[in-house]
Amino acid sequence: MKFSESLKKNKDFQIVYRKGKSFANSFLVMYVYPNGLEINRLGISVSRKVGNSVVRHRLTRLIRESYRLSEDNFRCGFDIVVIARNSARASDYRSIESALVHLGKLHKIVSEKKDTDTQ
Repeated sequence: MKFSESLKKNKDFQIVYRKGKSFANSFLVMYVYPNGLEINRLGISVSRKVGNSVVRHRLTRLIRESYRLSEDNFRCGFDIVVIARNSARASDYRSIESALVHLGKLHKIVSEKKDTDTQ
C-alpha cells in the first residue's frame, strides 16, 4: 500500500485552493493540485459551521479512513484537500466513502475499477 502524508501548513492549503481544480457533491468538496512528488498529500477541512468538535472530528476520521482504505485506487503525485459540507454531518461511512471515490473519479485520479467490499 502506498503511503500518503497530511497537508498541514496553511500555505500548502492556500496553494491548492488557488491553483487547484475543484469538484463537489452533496457531502464533500475536493480540490486537487499536482505536487510533483511520488506521494499524495491529503488535507481535510471541516468548518465550525458543520457542528461541534465531536461532529467535526468524527467527520475528519470518516474521511481519513475512507481515503486510507481506497488509497490504492488513487493515482500518486497530488495534493488533495477535502472539505466536508454541512449535509455530511449525519452521514455514515459508506456515504462518505462513496462521495470521496465519486469526486476522485471526476478529477480522474481514481481508477474506474473498485475493489468489491467483503461484507
